[in-house]
Amino acid sequence: MTGARSRLSAFTRAMFLGGNMLSSVWFVTRSAQVILQTLSFGMVLIAAVGLSLLTLGAVVGLVPWLSFAVHLGDQVFENAGQATQIAGTLVCVMLAGFLPTNARIMALENSHRQFSLGMQDVAHAYQMAHAADRAGVFRLKSEFDSVRERLAYMRRHPELATLEPEILEIAAQMSHLSRALAEAYSDANVGRARMFLSQRQQEIATFKDRLVKAQAISAELRQWLHQVEQEEAGASAQLSRLQAELADMLPEALGIETRARARARPAQPHLTGDVPPGLTRAAE
Repeated sequence: MTGARSRLSAFTRAMFLGGNMLSSVWFVTRSAQVILQTLSFGMVLIAAVGLSLLTLGAVVGLVPWLSFAVHLGDQVFENAGQATQIAGTLVCVMLAGFLPTNARIMALENSHRQFSLGMQDVAHAYQMAHAADRAGVFRLKSEFDSVRERLAYMRRHPELATLEPEILEIAAQMSHLSRALAEAYSDANVGRARMFLSQRQQEIATFKDRLVKAQAISAELRQWLHQVEQEEAGASAQLSRLQAELADMLPEALGIETRARARARPAQPHLTGDVPPGLTRAAE
């Protein structure tokens, strides 16, 4: 169990460090993208305005046209510079037409990013205030005093000192609304619940140990009883064989069995002649 917890903690730390690295890379990439977009926006705008002024000045004769000749095989194009200047001006003007749309998109992205940062700050401040509320730091009950107490605590907190007052106020109001939840799941209540569950777990472990011992004792007694029954059955059989042998060898000593056998035997005819009386009694 301890090894699994240590592996889970190591995995959590690795995920946290990896998340921080990914966040840093994303921040650098996003910053470079914003800078490149801003430079491109300015360069396209400058090129469009500059080429438009030069072309208009060349049309009215204030500035000369761009002049160079282009040789395509044996054919020579003398006005290639003028055509290139006009085409470049048109391309830059058309690109400049997309600048307002791009500006609106950039503004939406910036506002969305600022909103996300603001919500993260609010969530972070609320977590700090809620943790302090669970620890029993705040004691005031009325709404105004409760919000003011939470706001003062967050302003004194070193991790929240740089946040804007609006963010701290929102977090304080959210913490005041969740004060019942903080009281129900306070650190003291959670500690008692953890202690109770730990004690119950220890009791269950003790009960399991006793149950294992009882099962072992029950198996031992069952085996012992079986052995005693076998010994008792052997002794009874030996006693029966001994009684049978004694009945056969000592019939006079066992009066009950002898009389029972005498009743069971048929009557014998009287013997004639001189028979000693003792022998007659022995035969009876």
